Amino acid sequence: MEIIEFSNEYLNIKDTLDCGQIFRYKPFNDGFLVFSGDKVCYVYEQDGKCYIQSEDTEYFANFFDLKRDYSVINNFALSSRHDIVSRSAKLAKGVRILNQQREEMLFSFIISQNNMIPRIKAIIERTCIALGEKKSFDGEEYYTFPTVKALASKTEEFYKNLGYGYRARYIVEVANAIINGDINLEKISELTTVGLKKSLMTLKGVGAKVADCIALFGYHRVDSFPVDTWIERLYREDFKGELTDRQKITEWFLNEFKEYSGYVQQYVFYYKRSLEKNDKN
Repeated sequence: MEIIEFSNEYLNIKDTLDCGQIFRYKPFNDGFLVFSGDKVCYVYEQDGKCYIQSEDTEYFANFFDLKRDYSVINNFALSSRHDIVSRSAKLAKGVRILNQQREEMLFSFIISQNNMIPRIKAIIERTCIALGEKKSFDGEEYYTFPTVKALASKTEEFYKNLGYGYRARYIVEVANAIINGDINLEKISELTTVGLKKSLMTLKGVGAKVADCIALFGYHRVDSFPVDTWIERLYREDFKGELTDRQKITEWFLNEFKEYSGYVQQYVFYYKRSLEKNDKN
């Protein structure tokens, strides 16, 4: 078992995990167990440092995007002419965009549509238990994310019984599309972001918002700006925007923040949800 030590100035583990981009993690000891595909790590913070413990430290160094200089990104947002962005960057300074497993992102965000985060997590967990491989880490049992072959082996009825609802058909059709070679998730990484999203949207259940999420969190295409209910509300309340079409709202954000769009999206998403949580407490 190896350990990576990293400054927590621009890496806040809890904030990064609690930002809507990842669904498989859980509290463990003084930190969290984080799952990606068939891999796992234990992450925690102590005395101004973050520690990542795993048998796959190289994978998780890339997963947490440790080679990127987030001071440049954060300073861009802090200097924004939009007060909401600078305030968000200050609060969410430690939020990073994770480099996640593409197949897992594809199926996870198909599940996410018209769904709440706790329910998304529960459906994914049931799927991992049903179709993943049972493993253990530091005495803690967990299940890997299922392979596409395993996902394709089950019927629509199987997924409905796991709570997928109308999304059950999408899982079956998308898994089979990958198995049949209708789409290659690695090959499409060579495309421009626009081309990548268009390819993803040929799959059943993948609309513009889901494609944006997969592009951002599975391919680190930061010239993406997913617009969901939270972002649409923020656009109207904090940016005083008047557009009503979500695709046009996305384009507005992309024109405004360019190559920093994805990072800004995570900052403001975290900020808006944090305010909502505080209002309820």
